[in-house]
Amino acid sequence: MPTAVKVWTDEELMALPKDGHKHELINGEIIMSPTGYRHEDLAAAVLMAMRLHVRQHKLGSVCGSSLGCWMASGNLLSPDVSFIHKARVPRGQDAVKRYFHGAPDLVVEILSPWDRAIRTHDKMVEYFDSGARLAWVINPEEKTAQIYTSADKPRLLRVTDVLDGEDVLPGFRLPLAELFAELTFE
Repeated sequence: MPTAVKVWTDEELMALPKDGHKHELINGEIIMSPTGYRHEDLAAAVLMAMRLHVRQHKLGSVCGSSLGCWMASGNLLSPDVSFIHKARVPRGQDAVKRYFHGAPDLVVEILSPWDRAIRTHDKMVEYFDSGARLAWVINPEEKTAQIYTSADKPRLLRVTDVLDGEDVLPGFRLPLAELFAELTFE
């Protein structure tokens, strides 16, 4: 006999304890995804660079990993960094308090050592089925990024290459060498 899958509301999910961990809803199950220092440092660097560019050019909104996005599948995913074009930014008091419906225009996922290729691929399928137009999967261990314009056939960038916003985030460019540069305090 099949087990019933719990259907969660925005209110129930938002009432979960604020424990500092990223939570996603996958097939009715809450998945907690804690991250490490390097992951968060890279996410902050990408978010900051994107936000400065987006604000300067009035392109839309940039959000961090706490943004929940309802996928067409019914799953709730939280990309590490998101760009939403100004035409799709939620408006109104009620809308801005809820999770975003659909995928952001640009999705950034930063791999953790325990991430699995099949789950990353599944997320890409969900993002593109739900309206994403561009996705970057950044691998800190290998100092690479995979660029997706669809869920299949990503393009691999190496540390000497540049993340490019293409037609989704026009004019945005972030060299991977700059992103992966070691911190210095002198």
